[in-house]
Amino acid sequence: MTDQSQADLGLYKPPQTVRGMTDLDRAAFSQTVSVPAIRIPTNVLNKVVKSLKKVALQRPGLKRVVEEHSEDGTKDSSKGEHRLLLLDPNNITTADSFGSEEADALKAYGVSQEIQRYELKLTYENLKSEEILRAVLPEGQDVTSGFSRVGHIAHMNLRDHQLPYRKLIGQVIIDKNPGVTCVVNKTNTIDSTYRNFQMEVLAGESNMVAKVRENGVFYEFDFSRVYWNPRLSTEHERIVSLLQRGDTVVDVFAGVGPFAIPAARRGCEILANDLNPESFRWLQHNAKLNKVDRKITSFNMDGRDFIRGPVRERLPALIKGSHKIHVVMNLPALALEFLDAFRGLLGPEPDQSLSCQENNLPQVHCYGFSKEDDAQRDVVERAEASLKISLQGQCSVHLVRNVAPNKEMMCVSFTLPKEVLYSKHTQNRDISEEPCPKKQKCEDLTD
Repeated sequence: MTDQSQADLGLYKPPQTVRGMTDLDRAAFSQTVSVPAIRIPTNVLNKVVKSLKKVALQRPGLKRVVEEHSEDGTKDSSKGEHRLLLLDPNNITTADSFGSEEADALKAYGVSQEIQRYELKLTYENLKSEEILRAVLPEGQDVTSGFSRVGHIAHMNLRDHQLPYRKLIGQVIIDKNPGVTCVVNKTNTIDSTYRNFQMEVLAGESNMVAKVRENGVFYEFDFSRVYWNPRLSTEHERIVSLLQRGDTVVDVFAGVGPFAIPAARRGCEILANDLNPESFRWLQHNAKLNKVDRKITSFNMDGRDFIRGPVRERLPALIKGSHKIHVVMNLPALALEFLDAFRGLLGPEPDQSLSCQENNLPQVHCYGFSKEDDAQRDVVERAEASLKISLQGQCSVHLVRNVAPNKEMMCVSFTLPKEVLYSKHTQNRDISEEPCPKKQKCEDLTD
């Protein structure tokens, strides 16, 4: 629990009646607490409030400045020349609790440091989501109010002990997060074929078509039928920053376009592919939405078929060109295995006239998950195993993000070796006839 959470719980003591609640009863959370307050003349009120902002009470939907009340609890009109500033009881308990900065300010404005007590009614509206869930869930069990925000949708990954309270949790998330109108929870393992998963609507509307803005680019998609991870925006921006106008980007697992669309806006030519028909449809939609549809040629194919078909056909001409070629392979659970599709891709090596273009071989950016202690070494060795060639001293590895304890998402970048593209032993083999891998299930893809 954070220090702030502990401080919040010091002020709010939830009624025992809310423990185990599964149907949200907002009124049951109301409680009256006694908090410290200081009496301030109205003619210096704004200045004093500003000086005491570090020790003032901070609560959602709560007025820090209140009118004085008489002993019977009614507003006292005879005290209209003063107001009470409510203070944080974790910082201020007595007149001696003020720091030197606050004490000097009070003295300068002629305000007494005398502390009064104010009976404050806290309601559901004044509580934070973590406080509410900690009051409801069984004591000692993990409480999480974290979620991924995708447009108007809050996506949660609830643990088993939280499932009996999932409807209440969903409603609390909507109540406490402006703009969230739908809360969903993943209900099955993601299918690596299309990278989507079944989800249950916990609260709010059932509209799954999200509208998202990332790095200045607009995207629309059905979140229940495609893959989208809001935690990858920095990585999308990093790769796009490597590109120059006129470069070609081959996006093997393009999704709805988080690499392809901004790359096209940067002036690149794009070959974008995704096996999921829904991702393919929304990729085309987003290309038009951002007015870059003329820069993107899209495909709806298996990744290996895409590499061995459209990419293979265009690659010789691109290598002979002056602009760089970037291959992005963002399917972290499987992409490293797909690197074998490049072995012997262009058949027997042509004559030496190609040698002057050796510096224009494709730059590959391939993603992978690793649970190994040396994640960098792990992803490089797996890439080498697929390519059947050493990448030592020929690649760089970037830590994208920590996905879970002892699990990292990595990106290995390298120039595709000439020896891989032009393997002589493949001269008499039709590589297009190699079977595609069987359909796999992989929960790692949700990360």
